[in-house]
This record gives sequence, C-alpha cells and structure tokens, in this order.
Amino acid sequence: MRDYYEILGVERSADDGALKASFRKLAMEHHPDRNGGCEEAEGRFKEINEAYSILS
Repeated sequence: MRDYYEILGVERSADDGALKASFRKLAMEHHPDRNGGCEEAEGRFKEINEAYSILS
C-alpha cells in the first residue's frame, strides 16, 4: 500500500487544514461524476477518500 501522505500530496508534518485542502482539491479533480464514469478516476477517488479517512 502506498503512503497516505503521498496519495494526498502533503508532507508528513501537514496539519488538519492542509490535509483537508489537499483532499478537497483532489476529490474534485478525480470525482467520477466529473470524469464521465472513468474507472481510473473512480479508483483514484476511492484511494484519496481512504487516505483522508485514515489521516483525519
């Protein structure tokens, strides 16, 4: 499994605000509804959600 901080693109010392901001940006970018049901985008979206739920 990849590093959750790497998935969200933040440093290990990132605070809650930085985690949330990065999560929101990536979630909007990879949301399946915005990408026409692309399976790759859906997989990335799930990965981003998992990383944020673990780190928050």
